Amino acid sequence: MTKDFFGDTAVLLGRSLRHITRSLDTIITTTIMPIAFMLLFVYVFGGAINSGSHSYVNYLLPGILLITIASGISYTGFRLFLDMKSGIFERFQSMPIARSSVLWAHVLTSLVANLISLVVVVLVALLMGFRSSAGVLAWLAIAGILILFILALTWIAVIPGLSAKSADGASAFAYPLIFLPFISSAFVPTKTMPGPVRAFAEHQPVTSIVNAIRDLFTQQPVGADIWIALAWCVGILIVAYIFAMVIYRRKIS
Repeated sequence: MTKDFFGDTAVLLGRSLRHITRSLDTIITTTIMPIAFMLLFVYVFGGAINSGSHSYVNYLLPGILLITIASGISYTGFRLFLDMKSGIFERFQSMPIARSSVLWAHVLTSLVANLISLVVVVLVALLMGFRSSAGVLAWLAIAGILILFILALTWIAVIPGLSAKSADGASAFAYPLIFLPFISSAFVPTKTMPGPVRAFAEHQPVTSIVNAIRDLFTQQPVGADIWIALAWCVGILIVAYIFAMVIYRRKIS
């Protein structure tokens, strides 16, 4: 069964990736908005923002990476919705394949597409002056956090992808996720915010994830932030996975 699952997932992953390569505009579109935000905040607002950092692009990049992921996973829900409506899931269920491999193929496609987008954003940030003294282990830790975040948000995307009534509804859930970094430490220190906003910003997942990545980039002690960030990512991933699988089983039963 395990061998069948991995084999079936690999085949379906290849199918999904071929769709991505035929529509590279999807990846380009998901990177344009984060890059536009980065250009806007660094070159227009950056001079007026006191981030406590010598380079605002260094301060800003972790939040931009999370916005990149949030904008990218909306396409997962959209592609999944189209597959559901086209009847392809029913055709797959009539074939001798592992049932969950269909969902995992979409999830892994999201992971690959988002990692490509993140690399593009980092390259643009380097052109804008981003520099990091992080070593190999720190970069691996950053990659691990981002991968967990991608998987967590992707499984959230699976839920509307399976249950939405329209294509717009399948992708619209991502808008609040894109907005969430703006009420966090991604763009400005939370200490500059008024009381209630500051309380929310300091206790939502984006702030701990941003702080952990920022500390890793600058080789600062990460403290509790990295464990809080991992707890948020793993917790969201587990809950979203359970809900997605329950909905999926109801759909195909």
